[in-house]
Parts: sequence; C-alpha cells; structure tokens
Amino acid sequence: MAPKKTPKGKSGFFDVRQKPSGNWGVEFSDAGRRWWIGTYPFAHEAARAYDVAVWRAERPRSHLNFPEIESRAVAEMLVPQGINMKEITTKKKKKMKKPSVVVSAGETDEEAMARFAQEHPEYVQAELEYYWKREAEQKKKGPKKEDEDGPSTVIPIESSFEEDWADFSEEEEGCDDPTKEEFWEQFRSSDEE
Repeated sequence: MAPKKTPKGKSGFFDVRQKPSGNWGVEFSDAGRRWWIGTYPFAHEAARAYDVAVWRAERPRSHLNFPEIESRAVAEMLVPQGINMKEITTKKKKKMKKPSVVVSAGETDEEAMARFAQEHPEYVQAELEYYWKREAEQKKKGPKKEDEDGPSTVIPIESSFEEDWADFSEEEEGCDDPTKEEFWEQFRSSDEE
C-alpha cells in the first residue's frame, strides 16, 4: 500500500491547484505517468474529478479526497461533466548531437571523412539506411511525371530579326498594326520626346 499523499497548495485536496484565472486545475499520477484531468470553477469539483481517476486506477481509499464515497459509480455521478484525462508528456530527451568532422592540419577532406566514418560508424550506417529507405519509397511511387513524358526540352529557333518581322509586316485586311518602318518611326519619335 502506497503512503497517503499530502494535500498540495491551499486547496486542501490531492493534486488540486488554483490557476491564475481563479479556476482549479487537477492532475493525476499513476505508474510513472501524469494525467491532466481538467479545470473546474471550484476546488471541491476538481477534487471529486480527481477521486474518479483514483477509482478508475483502482487505488486504495486512502488516496481519495472524499473517502466516504462508497463506489466508483457514485463518484462518477458527482462529476456530471465527467473527466477527460490527457497524458502530460514530459520534455523529450535531447537528441545526441552528431559530432563534427574536424579536419586536422595537413589532412585532406577525404581523409577526415574516412577517419570520422571509422570513429563513428553508427552515423554512417544511419545515413546509408536513410538513403536506402528513400530510394525504396521512390521506387514504390514510380517515376516522376516528368520522367514518364520524357525530359522536357526546349528547341531553340534560329531566326534573324528580319525573318521575325516578315510574318508581321504583311498587311492583312482590317489590321491596324503598323509596318516595321512605321513602328521604328514611332519608337524613335518617342525617344526624342
């Protein structure tokens, strides 16, 4: 039997604390895990919600805020809105920082990388596995759309300036486009202004 907890804060109830907003928050710990139960307007409501969690975890009566409650069913009836337990995750462990590759004086990059691979084979293996996995995923997806259609190519069109204007200089009926000479004349006159 675990020892009875001592009330925390000014609430007088197990794991019930007043929030800055004035409401009462309650959390519950079980088997090394912490759970957020919720926020309630009154401390006794938060304490009753805590008791529901104690009943669900099948803890001894000594852990209850209200030990006079006879059963779990009665405890749950006294918290009409129910409880919504969400696990409080602790801070994630820091990932090990990958050691840097230090190139010594007179050592080539290739020699430094070879030394790093020898000193830290786990990083080399992890990198290889990453690329193998990525390659396998790409094979499952199939070729990219561009690969299916073939490479996109741009065919350069060789033409002289005069040839480009040849198509546009022919006058068509109802076309007000200027001829090449008129265009250049307009262009030169706008420069002079």
